[in-house]
Amino acid sequence: MPTIKTLPAADLHAAIERLISAIGKRHAGTRSPLLLLGIANGGIELARRLSAGLAQAAHPIASKTGTIDISFHRDDIGNNPIPKEYAHTAIPVDVTGATVILIDDVLFSGRTVKAALDELFDHGRPAKVELAVLVDREGRRLPFAADYSGLTLPAADGEKIVVYLDPVRPSGDRVQITPAKA
Repeated sequence: MPTIKTLPAADLHAAIERLISAIGKRHAGTRSPLLLLGIANGGIELARRLSAGLAQAAHPIASKTGTIDISFHRDDIGNNPIPKEYAHTAIPVDVTGATVILIDDVLFSGRTVKAALDELFDHGRPAKVELAVLVDREGRRLPFAADYSGLTLPAADGEKIVVYLDPVRPSGDRVQITPAKA
């Protein structure tokens, strides 16, 4: 039976704090609010937590939080149809001229980032786009790198990294490295 490796909530919470600190340092003194867009579905709760953490930091940073849905920009839509329950793109302000931070739970091949950029640019032309991920699992197939990364967890090709962020009970948060489905 394949082994499932689990990282506990404390490790994830420390990684989220590192992300908040790094974003806060880079954007200290920024006057206009940052636009944090959680890539559906894995980045939505992380974006909410990062926004809350930035607002409560020693030097608070204002941010607006939204959701970006990549369903119609996926290059594998034929293999992975759009799920019945998905989060629509919801951007609270005009992206034109904004500083946008795309937020996702896991960065692997880079295809999700490419799809998110395609969706984002359908809504306007930001001044700057950055990428924050909770877990960088390495193994890129497209030339994307995270500006902010909470954890680096190399995983074999036959493994999948799954992040669970519980919006109601953060003590239940975890990351699991599991065998990929055949």
